[in-house]
Amino acid sequence: MKKDTHPKNYRMVAFKDISTDDTFLVRSCADTKETIDIDGVEYPLYKLEISSKSHPFYTGKMKFVDSAGRIDKFKKKFAKFAKK
Repeated sequence: MKKDTHPKNYRMVAFKDISTDDTFLVRSCADTKETIDIDGVEYPLYKLEISSKSHPFYTGKMKFVDSAGRIDKFKKKFAKFAKK
């Protein structure tokens, strides 16, 4: 087996679904700049817009997540074409 093929920073990372506010721990080497305290232990934090806790395929519910305000931008952009 080849040496040094796996990353050195493989550790426990907290992934947080920002649409449902759920957090779960997984071993990962994802780069993070934030940390979170879970049960008195500090973990690197990686924020997700969609995970299995919020994706319609896994939840069976259709829920639209608009994290960047795309709907408001669209409505504002095309408001001048609205029929009056």
